[in-house]
Amino acid sequence: MEQPKSITVGEIKYIKEDLVKNTIELGEKRIVVSDKGWIFVGFCTDNDDGSVTIKNAYNIRRWGTSKGLGELVKGPLSETKYDFYGTVKTKSIIEIAVIEGWEND
Repeated sequence: MEQPKSITVGEIKYIKEDLVKNTIELGEKRIVVSDKGWIFVGFCTDNDDGSVTIKNAYNIRRWGTSKGLGELVKGPLSETKYDFYGTVKTKSIIEIAVIEGWEND
């Protein structure tokens, strides 16, 4: 008997996990939005417990953008304020791939 590829419960459709393809490759350098409004950028490693470890992390305390956080994927703007934090382990709410910039070694 063939297994169903999805089921619907109420108004929610559930799809088998092995059928979902993750086509987005975040890469190692990311902007991470964390709990309580903390935003970090740095070199990320995903942990088995669902958290992320960010090395050479900077805390972005002022975006300095006019169109949102996504403007920082190519590095900080002139109005962006950030502070070096070292290594941070946190649960992320959302992660954004960094394309270039943020040369934090």
